[in-house]
Amino acid sequence: MAKDIDFKITNMVSSANLGLELDLFYIAQRIKEIEYEPEQFPGAILKFKDPKASLLLFKNGKVVCVGCKDEETIAKTLDKTVKLLKPYAKKILTNKKPVFVVTNIVASANLNMPLDLFAIAYKVKDVEYEPEQFPGAILKFKDPKVSLLLFKNGKVICAGATNKKQIKDTLVKAKAMLSKYAGK
Repeated sequence: MAKDIDFKITNMVSSANLGLELDLFYIAQRIKEIEYEPEQFPGAILKFKDPKASLLLFKNGKVVCVGCKDEETIAKTLDKTVKLLKPYAKKILTNKKPVFVVTNIVASANLNMPLDLFAIAYKVKDVEYEPEQFPGAILKFKDPKVSLLLFKNGKVICAGATNKKQIKDTLVKAKAMLSKYAGK
């Protein structure tokens, strides 16, 4: 088995239920960090500087949190969100801490080998490469359902994983699969 490849998580997307019923128009008028344009999108956007994260808020109390790099920060962000919104909630449905589910992790890594993207696109199945539109190739795995953006210099962006093990396994699998297409 190939050794693990170092990667850096750049973004985690998670979803949760705050246990609050929200009047988005009301809270957007009272909290400056909230943007609400119901004609454009049914949710409101809450942006924090610390921790640096954004949340999509929905009137039923469901939220999508983006921008965090670890689960501890997601938990802190959700706690901060509940504290901020609770005084303005139409109804408090529960006082329990929100439980979140990580739905997508974006990570960057380096396979430490140049890649011949033309050969990869030609020979490897489930690869899309249109250099006129984008300089990277997209390699899609079905199990786990994770995609890699591949660049000529060997750098990759991993998206779609829901835990660190999926990222590690996908990177090891990709390196083994792509090593025969190492460019110059």
